[in-house]
Amino acid sequence: MGIKSFQGARRQQGNDEDDTLLTVNDYMTRDLITFTPEQTIENVMQSLIKNRISGGPVINNRSELIGIISESDCIKQISESRYYNMPMQDMTIEKYITKDVDTIDGNMNIFDAASLFAESPRRRFPIVENGKLVGQISQMDILKAAMKLKGQNWK
Repeated sequence: MGIKSFQGARRQQGNDEDDTLLTVNDYMTRDLITFTPEQTIENVMQSLIKNRISGGPVINNRSELIGIISESDCIKQISESRYYNMPMQDMTIEKYITKDVDTIDGNMNIFDAASLFAESPRRRFPIVENGKLVGQISQMDILKAAMKLKGQNWK
């Protein structure tokens, strides 16, 4: 009885043209829920809950990315509001957004993006082209890409 390979069937060596490079553009979300700095914190919290998301990009009227608002940012506001006994209904998110936002290139390899997530506490990276927000890649999008490939085509 011979030794069986645990790696499965071997592929022919050569230049397979169907092994295309998978990019962030292939898996990013383009239809985003976005916020504006003028929105109230309560409005944002309602949207996060309703849409079951943990945060989203904040853009100006020219669709330029100016920050990110997250559940954590909202919780900080709740805590501060309670501490100073100030109602939240009229407070805007402008003061609470994270303005130092890391973005990535949509042409980046999906596995390089996975490495960035592994090295960073970020849960999402916006994609900006020509100064405009065009999409966002999340950790969940990376997981979906990996499950679609099922380890058959790691590049």
